[in-house]
Amino acid sequence: MFLSILLLSCFALPALAGPFEDSVAKFANDEFSDTEAAVGEVASSGNPQAFPIISSLKDGRLSADPDSKKVFITQADGKIVDAASGAAVDKLPDNAAAVRLNNRLRRSVEAALGGLTLLSPDPARRLAAAQSVFKSHEENLLPTVDSALAKESVKSIKQAFTEARAAIILFKSDASESDKLDAISVVKARGDQEALALLTSLGGDAPPLVAKAATSAVAAIQSNLAMWSMVQNAWYGLSLGSVLLLAAIGLAITFGVMGVINMAHGEMVMLGAYTTFVVQEVIRTRYPALFDYSLLIAVPLAFLVAGAIGVLIERSIIRFLYGRPLETLLATWGLSLVLQQAVRTAFGPTNREVGNPSWMSGAFELGQITITYNRLWILCFTLAVFAILLAMLRYTALGLEMRAVTQNRRMAASMGIATSRVDALTFGLGSGIAGIAGVALSQIDNVSPNLGQSYIIDSFMVVVFGGVGNLWGTLVGAFTLGIANKFLEPVAGAVLGKIAILVLIILFIQKRPRGLFALKGRAVEA
Repeated sequence: MFLSILLLSCFALPALAGPFEDSVAKFANDEFSDTEAAVGEVASSGNPQAFPIISSLKDGRLSADPDSKKVFITQADGKIVDAASGAAVDKLPDNAAAVRLNNRLRRSVEAALGGLTLLSPDPARRLAAAQSVFKSHEENLLPTVDSALAKESVKSIKQAFTEARAAIILFKSDASESDKLDAISVVKARGDQEALALLTSLGGDAPPLVAKAATSAVAAIQSNLAMWSMVQNAWYGLSLGSVLLLAAIGLAITFGVMGVINMAHGEMVMLGAYTTFVVQEVIRTRYPALFDYSLLIAVPLAFLVAGAIGVLIERSIIRFLYGRPLETLLATWGLSLVLQQAVRTAFGPTNREVGNPSWMSGAFELGQITITYNRLWILCFTLAVFAILLAMLRYTALGLEMRAVTQNRRMAASMGIATSRVDALTFGLGSGIAGIAGVALSQIDNVSPNLGQSYIIDSFMVVVFGGVGNLWGTLVGAFTLGIANKFLEPVAGAVLGKIAILVLIILFIQKRPRGLFALKGRAVEA
């Protein structure tokens, strides 16, 4: 008799449901509360089927049969498996339906998935999971977080686990007051927008000391974020200033030496951008392995193309209009329209794609600000161009002649300097620099026939504000206007911000007609 009972028990054991199977069966109850309980129990079970079940629930691939209380996963390849055991199933039962989710459940599912990846061997997944838990602060994940924190050896991920644990403790109803105060200190040290949101959402039923500490931490984080916001605006201003400097520096040379108001300067920038596009197209079709070097190839070519066209313009048009600034302005404005139409005819009116090399793609975090690599490289490139140009003006024969003509044209001519040759080379140099400005701008702006028009007015403002013909004035003017613009935009908006800048420049010119750094010599005599 005893033997019969023992054998019957052995055969009956597989039919008995365990705790994990009971948890999975709750998905078949078609109740949001049962589904939420099932998510928490499955996620904390440690069963290898936990991740497939939760991820399939998120993707809408988890089905349940209310009659048999069986739950099934539809895999990505269309095959059906039993959720509890992982065994293959021929087809879904006729009564099976997808397990429903609402917004609250979706947050629980995201948190559960984050918890399941806390112990992943992949450091990136562990970090992402810790950050997910910090946002969700699901209480049932605390044991998993503690286990992961004890095993973690990577410093940055360990800190993320510490912050995730603090977030859970902060909202844990039975956590002690001292533990919550320690958790507030950890969250306060994080000091970003997510930490601010977490502390702000802390309920009003918190103990007085905890509530006071949270209020103090919120105030400290807000002050810290305000400071970082100013730093971010300053960085944006430097970035904009570098673009303005690169676009205006060639204009400052031609305006200072020749006194020519060149309205076609923006089109030289545009030609540099289209040169970059052509270089990249050739590399894409013939030498794709060289794509990361495309900008290095485009810089000298853009300088030569724009510079050669600049010399041609000076020899064929500008040299007949010296001393007549209004006619020069009208002629170069008409020339800008001709160049725009020529580019439209050759390349079409639509924007052209210019790609970023791998070393200019992406961004990195510095404190609480984000710095993109393309903007950082453009700033470095602009300063390098500025330094090379200063060295050329100071240490080369052409630079000496340009400075002499800038200060006193008639005296320079009487000393044997061929001013017409200096004018042609100066115009070519300014146009070439505008061309390499187009190479840089192609990385942050649309390459279109109207590219140069977006920067020509700002370039003139930079030159006039800094001092006509003075490179240091152009540098200071560009960065000053760039930073001022970015600080005014959040307050007044983009359009009103530019209007305010223009009004301030007009008022400034009333007091200092020659700009920040006025040249001596011909500029004074004029």
